[in-house]
Amino acid sequence: MSIEKLKVENNQELEQMIINEINKVEKDLTVICSNVPITDQATLDILCHDNNGQLVIVQLSVNEDDIMLLHGIQSLDYIDKFKSFLKATYSKHKINDAEKPRLILIAPSFSDALRHAVESMKGIRIDLYEWEYLKLGDHKGLRLQPIFTWTSTEKPKEKEEKLVRKNTNQSICGTNSANIRDASTSARARGMQSSRFNGKIDKNIKSGLVKFF
Repeated sequence: MSIEKLKVENNQELEQMIINEINKVEKDLTVICSNVPITDQATLDILCHDNNGQLVIVQLSVNEDDIMLLHGIQSLDYIDKFKSFLKATYSKHKINDAEKPRLILIAPSFSDALRHAVESMKGIRIDLYEWEYLKLGDHKGLRLQPIFTWTSTEKPKEKEEKLVRKNTNQSICGTNSANIRDASTSARARGMQSSRFNGKIDKNIKSGLVKFF
């Protein structure tokens, strides 16, 4: 049995499919509203919040479309300005207006230019997902694949290297301190032995027991 790739005709159809299966995009997302006009050309497709109350804008496209990034950034700016108003208006929702909103773009594919632009952006969290609408026998379903997801600017490997360097420095400092203590103790011991030995020599010389050759 083969898998057939189906076409989604328009954004409204895709929007409804995403809303119905919003947790396929990201776990614990809650839809607040959808299809909100931002400018004469730009519309915010889906507004959500995550489990921490951070506002999440989901922009959709049924085609590869670089303009969706511009519309998404316009939506981010708009929502950031009115997030306190949204918190008061949608009081039943858990909205944290102290957090900046973030953006998720969902399209069948993304150009290299858009992907490079998103990866190069600083201070804005933008995740990219590609979608496919598939049919297997009598079953239809939406498949979402993360293409680029935001991570901390400090990579785990860098954190690990810093931790290793820190532990190494502590070990070196600890070893040096131990060596210094050991050397000091050894010196004191030699000093005590030398003092006792010299005392014995002086005593033996006085007793005439030591001969010089």
